[in-house]
Amino acid sequence: MTHDDLPALELAFPGPERDRGVAAIVSGRKTALTGLLEIYEHAREPVPAPGQRFSVLDSEGRPAVTIELVDVRVVPMKEIDDDFALAEGRGYSGVAEWRAAHEEFFRSEGVSEYLGRTPVVDDDTLVVAERFRVVEPGEPAGDPRP
Repeated sequence: MTHDDLPALELAFPGPERDRGVAAIVSGRKTALTGLLEIYEHAREPVPAPGQRFSVLDSEGRPAVTIELVDVRVVPMKEIDDDFALAEGRGYSGVAEWRAAHEEFFRSEGVSEYLGRTPVVDDDTLVVAERFRVVEPGEPAGDPRP
């Protein structure tokens, strides 16, 4: 399976934030990501499942890296812990910094415009917490990288 055969995954919005996220995945620092469940529902997209693969796109819309989900949970924001926050690979010192950054993004103009309103973001807001591994496009599913 090549990048072109996989569904695309776009982090944040095109620009510096996406580029930093893609670079963190490529470098191995980022092994987790978080999405707002309300965005999946608004797009009428199912929540991803473990084993699914995605071609992560850069800001130019080009495939940068292939990932395979290894764990997916829908949880309230209050259940995200320091371990998950650190796995996001964005340099957060812990869950408090993770939370502040995600609240800001989820309430951003871009997200609000997409949803048609500014979402409520609090302890009980449901997020999709995903852990993944980087894979080569043709690598068999579930095989750990050497």
